[in-house]
Amino acid sequence: MNHRSCIAVAVLSALLARAGCGLADTPAGSGQSAPVGQAPQQSGAAPSTAQVFAEPTALTPRGEFVLEPSIQYVHSTNNQVALVGYTVLPALTIGLIDIQRIQSNLTTATLTGRYGILPRLELEVRVPYVDESTSTETRPLNTGSNVDSFFDVAGHGIGDIEVALRAQLNHLRGDNVVWLASLLFKTRTGSDLFQEPIDPDSGLQTQLPTGSGFYAVQPSFTFLMPSDPAVFFGGLAYTKSFARDVGYGYGYVYPGGIYDVTIGMGLALNERASFSMGYQESIVDQTTQIEPNPSLTLGRVGTLELGTLRFGITYRATGWAYFNFTLGIGVTRDTPDMEATTRLPMTL
Repeated sequence: MNHRSCIAVAVLSALLARAGCGLADTPAGSGQSAPVGQAPQQSGAAPSTAQVFAEPTALTPRGEFVLEPSIQYVHSTNNQVALVGYTVLPALTIGLIDIQRIQSNLTTATLTGRYGILPRLELEVRVPYVDESTSTETRPLNTGSNVDSFFDVAGHGIGDIEVALRAQLNHLRGDNVVWLASLLFKTRTGSDLFQEPIDPDSGLQTQLPTGSGFYAVQPSFTFLMPSDPAVFFGGLAYTKSFARDVGYGYGYVYPGGIYDVTIGMGLALNERASFSMGYQESIVDQTTQIEPNPSLTLGRVGTLELGTLRFGITYRATGWAYFNFTLGIGVTRDTPDMEATTRLPMTL
């Protein structure tokens, strides 16, 4: 989980198999999105449905360990500063500086480990490494100058580590709706937004943070419904970030809550490949401050709606490793324009 995106659901391949599609269960995480495991393996079957959100599809079998390296690239171009995901950004219109356009490129390499504690209970730990760069185009106001200038800034390092516990609430019979529940905790291991230095001339940060600066929890529920030859899936999630006195004159900051709704469908293409598509809608409440320094108030952007349409494919490389690629397209103004994620889940 990070400030560019939120968490969600993916397709349960075991349901496809038992619904008559011939799909087998795969290592947890071969399906994905703010932000639930894997079903037990069955012999002689095909791969799982492609992952489209950050959550795996079914729980990891008891005693098994899945290692999943992944890399995600996110690009966005915008002229508005907003609270996206878990990051609070201050206002970027400073004095006589007019922000014309902001281009951001974010690359996150993540190492995820999942372990099956019980037949229907799974523990997951995610460690992200963030590399981000932003180019801000500005133009002086009321000076008669039409010359734009650019302010480039970057940041890299360990992001906010996450720990999640997931449970399957009912038994899988092959033709019934399966319910999954998850509780995720996000730490503050990444660098803090509010402690990054500020350029005195532009008023912009000279280094980008790799974390949000806030602890957060996210409960979520997911359903998976077989309908031969497909599986429909969806889910609800709420992210609560805990307020704190961030210091540096900003006072107490209360990050807005995030509501996530997801819906999608998965379909097997052949014995090795599968395809999924899904949509995620996130509603982000406004961030508020109490007793800040008058010169250090955060920008007020109101409630945001972030919509992302995702397409994913999964290919079974070997009996224990899968290749997954997901492409996300932003469909609302404040959503990043494009995201591309590659995963390689491996059962060890």
